[in-house]
Amino acid sequence: MAGRIPIRTRVGIVGAGPAGLMLSHLLASAGIESVAIDTRSRQQIETTQRAGILERDSVRLLVESNVSDRVLREGHEHTGISLRFSGIDHRVDFQELIGASTWLYPQTEVFTDLADARARDGGDIRFGVRDTEILGIDDARPRVRFTDADDIAYELRCDYLVGADGSRGLSRNQVPPAHRHQYFREYPFAWFGILAQAPPSANELVYAHSDRGFALISQRTESVQRMYFQCAAQEDVDDWSDDRIWSELQARVAGEDGFVLKQGPIIEKTVLPFRSFVQEPMRCGTMVLAGDAAHTVPPTGAKGLNLALADARILAEVLERAIRNNDSSVLDDYTTRALERVWKAQHFSYWMTTMLHRHPDSSDFDARRQLGELHSVISSEAGSRYLAEAYTGWPST
Repeated sequence: MAGRIPIRTRVGIVGAGPAGLMLSHLLASAGIESVAIDTRSRQQIETTQRAGILERDSVRLLVESNVSDRVLREGHEHTGISLRFSGIDHRVDFQELIGASTWLYPQTEVFTDLADARARDGGDIRFGVRDTEILGIDDARPRVRFTDADDIAYELRCDYLVGADGSRGLSRNQVPPAHRHQYFREYPFAWFGILAQAPPSANELVYAHSDRGFALISQRTESVQRMYFQCAAQEDVDDWSDDRIWSELQARVAGEDGFVLKQGPIIEKTVLPFRSFVQEPMRCGTMVLAGDAAHTVPPTGAKGLNLALADARILAEVLERAIRNNDSSVLDDYTTRALERVWKAQHFSYWMTTMLHRHPDSSDFDARRQLGELHSVISSEAGSRYLAEAYTGWPST
């Protein structure tokens, strides 16, 4: 402790991405002070391009909690998606089926809105810290040691600690192996993602199944588009020229309806391996986990950011009860409520992934069975309704 400046707060938050910032914002709205830290600078987080499809409750949370209504002004409402297979688009109309929509609004914009809101409201958010240590999660007063961007060493003392520092962060592994169970599934493929300077090729997301593998045609702005295609997990981006990328994407969406992608210069290329992961319980002593620190999902179901925001909403409610009643046992309620949604999202993401991607070892039978599954979804109101309900998000609990 020598030479460290003590900081006292109710809730310490390790990680200042969307989950950590939303939690800090909601706690402040309830009159509960917090301090959030992150090893990344604000600029690093804002310039790391991430996709973003927001469920209806995520949009409602941003707007009604007074973070920002920019998502309504600058985001793009999507009232459905297209499942494209056998060279034909099959639209799933969310509004017609369940009266709900999603919004195209990148995660970087969600982060910006949250960071601006915390700055506006005087929140204590410290970016660019280093040498972070978590201590005493089994104690009544957990602690976090860190050095800030100005080389000043601190010790943060709090009543409750929240690990919201992502899948590669420090918090997850503070839980002793004997007190955690980790569930995971590796996938034998990845996504090759691009950002391209081009007009939109479609008004909504197109999920394409083909003999060559999966492709996702998404949007970003009127002049920049995000697209992905299934590739090997070890794929090297340097092996792919712009011409080769466009040729592959066009081949995966080609069909008798003549659908053609609008092309342009590719300004970013990346390979995104993914897996399913859940750590249970989401509480250990006075520490709880939120967002990617506790769970990750394949991106096919567009659930990662929405789960992080849902965690923050539930956790804010539970922490308020724990602090008001001086009763830490209510933290178990957070694990129960959050995990119910997490596992539903895991199932949906796994289902979408296995239905749309071509497995490296798949047989002709497997390929035909996938087509049968896709036809079952689009030809059945019950099947389409399930997809619409899961994609737009289950009601808050």
